Amino acid sequence: MSIIIKNESEIEKMRVAGKLAAEVLEMIEPYVVPGISTDELNTICHDYIVNTQDAIPAPLNYRGFPKSICTSINQTICHGIPCDKKLKNGDIINIDITVIKDGYHGDTSKMFCVGEVNPHAKRLVKITQEAMYIGIKQVKQGAKLGDIGQAIQKHAESNRYSIVREFCGHGIGKNFHEDPHVLHYGKAGEGETLEAGMIITIEPMVNQGKRHIKILGDGWTAVTKDRSLSAQWEHTVLVTEHGFEVLTLRQEEIGLI
Repeated sequence: MSIIIKNESEIEKMRVAGKLAAEVLEMIEPYVVPGISTDELNTICHDYIVNTQDAIPAPLNYRGFPKSICTSINQTICHGIPCDKKLKNGDIINIDITVIKDGYHGDTSKMFCVGEVNPHAKRLVKITQEAMYIGIKQVKQGAKLGDIGQAIQKHAESNRYSIVREFCGHGIGKNFHEDPHVLHYGKAGEGETLEAGMIITIEPMVNQGKRHIKILGDGWTAVTKDRSLSAQWEHTVLVTEHGFEVLTLRQEEIGLI
């Protein structure tokens, strides 16, 4: 699959899908409290996407994934499957939302701190979000994908964290995953050249310990091999003639990027 440059009509549909995905994260926040199960969070999000937004939860049945969202707690890096596990005071959790509206995808995720969270966990969450923002700021017509990867890697590693390398961002549009692969590490000046009309996700996964991962027996859940904490943030980003546009921006982020 080659990189797909979106036209104005497609970009507008991506804006709609991105806004809906962001709204799901805004909607679910009050529910992310000690005692709720990740399956309950899944049900709330599913019902909101289907009944309120008249959209489709993209993860459901995607390559066999059994739920409508991903919920990744503490040492889980990504692709955590919602279940009857209840959130505890002090947990950190990534909720990953992808919606399909009128055939186009909006993809975003956010870290939530459950109750009172230890300072070292809060710091990991904060530095990972900063790394994503720093990566997004590299996006402009004529830049290279390696510019994004190096900027993210430098920020994470300068704070004594590690970057997961087995998963990456990606192109997105009518398809959940399109070219190019957007690595969160690398060298500036290398990789594909960004063009106006490209839409990609930037979604760094940052570990408190070493970068190595383990896939659990369900075939989906990725955890840190050393059981250290992991954090991830994600946005869908449009390359414009003059820079970038974050299609999944939440209200709380206006003015942050």
